[in-house]
This record gives sequence, structure tokens and C-alpha cells, in this order.
Amino acid sequence: MADNRQISPGRQAGFTVKKNLGTGRLEPFLFTSFNTVFMVCLVVVTLYPFINTIAVSFNQGNDTIRGGIYLWPRQWTVQNYKAIFATGTIFDAFLISVARTVVSTLLNIFLTTMLAYTLSRREYVFRKFITVVFVLTMYFSAGLIPNYFLIKDLGLLNSFWVYVIPSMISAFNMIVIRTYIGTIPESLMESARIDGAGDFKIFMRVVFPLCKPVLATIALFVAVGAWNAWFDAFIYTSSKQHLSTLQYELMKLLSSTMNSNGNPTVTNGVGMDQDSARAMVTPISIRAAITVVASVPILLVYPFMQKYFVVGLNVGSVKE
Repeated sequence: MADNRQISPGRQAGFTVKKNLGTGRLEPFLFTSFNTVFMVCLVVVTLYPFINTIAVSFNQGNDTIRGGIYLWPRQWTVQNYKAIFATGTIFDAFLISVARTVVSTLLNIFLTTMLAYTLSRREYVFRKFITVVFVLTMYFSAGLIPNYFLIKDLGLLNSFWVYVIPSMISAFNMIVIRTYIGTIPESLMESARIDGAGDFKIFMRVVFPLCKPVLATIALFVAVGAWNAWFDAFIYTSSKQHLSTLQYELMKLLSSTMNSNGNPTVTNGVGMDQDSARAMVTPISIRAAITVVASVPILLVYPFMQKYFVVGLNVGSVKE
């Protein structure tokens, strides 16, 4: 016998509310679960290559050739790192790279920010023309040979300043910083100008401190670029060993290891006979150790700038 009883409007509304509440609880749960799984997979995909490289760098070279090394070395050894530091030039090259990175970053940040502030002033007549000139340098380049002759004519060959002067201004960084400066309230600068401050004092006391987030981001970009550069050392200072950079020395070591697989220059200084050294140091293992040595110092800088990184890019790229 069919039940012809009708559900009252009040009970029907209660069922609807409960159904909506159940759906409301389910959607956040599904989103949180999917987001967690996705982020875990992303972290694994991101970290695995570096962890695997560290494992290979601490594994014996002859065993590395067999493959099958993932997250942990199968046969522990520090021979790969001994082979790197046995050349005797790594420490001096490391100091040159540190000095180059620090000086280049400081000068680039200060001069590029000063240029960006100048070109952000609406009262500056030539700001559009100069901006166009800088933007054109991002699309057109004279080439390697004209640049070499320019550096030669400037007297920068075989000089430490060849690492610094050509990179003191960056057109891309200038555009990012200028856009960020545009988000600073004009009333702050007007107040400083009313109090008698000039443009340089406004730049140093008002603009520069307020640009800290974007400057930290740009500083990280510049520092990584200066630290990883080796081609300019190869072109401009290869005849001066005392000006060689860490990346250039590691590149030469990797090339010699891959060509000879047991280079006497690399292995004689580690207290081993040639056969044992050849068995423990291979191009694959030495390449992994070189990657770790070159990456770790610059990775240590990132945690100190992480809190400014996202803020600096987001605010500096969108003008309200």
C-alpha cells in the first residue's frame, strides 16, 4: 500500500540543509586531500634529482657505473670530493667567485635601483627615450666578438673588474624595480620634499628602504647569475690563474676527467695509485660531486631571502 503522506515544508527544508552541510564538508576534504597529494608529489619530483646527485657524489665511481643508486650511496666514499680539492686551485677560485658575487650584487642592486628611480619620475623629460634604449638591449646584442673587442679597448682583459662592470646595470631588473617604485605612494616623496630633502636623499631615505622585498628578489637573481657564470672567465681571464672562478675550475676539472677518466692532475694529490683512483673516480661520480660543490654555497643564501622572494615578484610585477 503506497504511502501518500507528504513531507512538511519544514522537514523538507531540514533535509535540504543537512544535504548542503554534507556537501559543504565533503568539498573541503576532497580539495585538501588532492592538494596534499599533489604537493607531496611535487616535492618528491623537485627534491629527488638533488638527493640522487648527493648520493652519487658519495658513491664509488666504479660502483656508480652499475646504476641503481637512488636515495642512498651503495658504497660510501669521499674520493670524489678529494679529487676536486686536490687540484690546489679550488680555494682561490672559490674566494674569487665569492668576491665577484658580492661586489656584482651590491653594485647591480644600488645602481639599477638608482636608475629605476630616475626613470620613474614623471618630471624627467628623457625617461621614455632612455627606457626604450634599455629595452632594446634586451632584444639585440652585438655578439661575442664585438663584446670582446669592447672589453679589450676598455682595458678590462685579465682584470677582476671584467666580472663586475659589464653586469652593473640590468634592463630587466630596472623594469621590475621601476614598476615596484610606482606602487610607492607619491605622498611619501612629496612629504620628504616639503621637509627639504633632495632627490638623492629621498632615494636613500624613502625609496631604497621601501624597495627591500623586490631588491631581495633581484639580489638573489643577480647573485645566482654571478655565481654560476664561467664563460666570461674562459674568454677574458683564462691566462690569469689567480683570477679564475670556481665554476671555471670545476668545468676544467670535469672536462679533464671526462677526457682521461683518471687524470694524474686530479688523482696524484689524493694519495692513491692510478688504478685505484681510476676505479673510484669516474666522470659520472665527479660530475655529481662538482654539482654539489657548486650548488650548496648559493643554496645557503636562499633561506635568508625566502620571505621577500614571492612578495617582491608579485608586487613588483603588477602596478595598481
